[in-house]
Amino acid sequence: MINYPLKFHPILKEKIWGGNKLKEILNKKTTQKNIGESWEISSVKDNTSIVENGPLKGKALSDLIEEYQHDLVGKKNFEVFGTSFPLLIKFIDANKDLSVQLHPHDEVARERHDSFGKNEMWYVVQADEGSKINIGFSKNISKSEYLQCLEAGKIVSLLNFEEVKKGDSFFIKTGKVHAIGSGVLLAEIQQTSDITYRIYDWDRTDAEGNSRELHTDLALNVIDLERKEDFRMLVDRRLNETSNIVSCKYFTTNFILIKGHMVKDYSRLDSFVIYMCVGGEAVISIEGNTETIAMGQSFLIPAKNMEVEITSERVELLEIFVD
Repeated sequence: MINYPLKFHPILKEKIWGGNKLKEILNKKTTQKNIGESWEISSVKDNTSIVENGPLKGKALSDLIEEYQHDLVGKKNFEVFGTSFPLLIKFIDANKDLSVQLHPHDEVARERHDSFGKNEMWYVVQADEGSKINIGFSKNISKSEYLQCLEAGKIVSLLNFEEVKKGDSFFIKTGKVHAIGSGVLLAEIQQTSDITYRIYDWDRTDAEGNSRELHTDLALNVIDLERKEDFRMLVDRRLNETSNIVSCKYFTTNFILIKGHMVKDYSRLDSFVIYMCVGGEAVISIEGNTETIAMGQSFLIPAKNMEVEITSERVELLEIFVD
């Protein structure tokens, strides 16, 4: 039975830069400290999501895909990805600045790591006043200029910083340097990949005085050194309408602000649908089977379900699929 919204146990990750917002704002239940990430839906090796609700409670996502195949993920997705889920869905709390990093594209990731590349997007759920992110460079730079600044510890002088607020959204293509700044809580939608090339980590060390590994050489032939205004995405917040934020070959993400009742018709969509709740709460119903989604939660709607009803006094959802 897959005719109901699937909720998974979040996989919580302690990070050197993590904080308490995942617990305090998104109501994640944990006694751990410095929680930086909540992996909401994942089929990454050794980090496979487990169903939390309904008749399939206790089942692993990869096992469900193997059993239900295109009824769960869609025909095309099953043909391309098999029992791997094509996306990794997260909430991230940056209590401190994340490292400056980038991700390789599919070809390089496959050749070096037997992995997919990592295009991703961010939706800012909450941000402290004055919080910033790094995304890209502030100007076009040459490879020699980049290496000189990197070796001299002056790479920050080349970076582009954007002040952020709740509701801002960004698309980060492979090769683009980026870093989430302190004070930012966001939703992240990405290709299923855990490949990151770290180029700068703010000169910090762990409790034993050790620096984290940098990947200067790996990053060198995939880094995008051009200044491009291709990252800030418009979020249209019209009531009871579905508004597109990002559409690419890897995923589509829409924003939906609902007051009252909305029926979503997915009869022409050959994909699962994910709802990430980034504000308020709602009752989601499939064939009379209902679940309540609240801020900080994520649901997976199996591909075989043609119609979903959403009822709420007020809810903000990210709607995500791979078509």
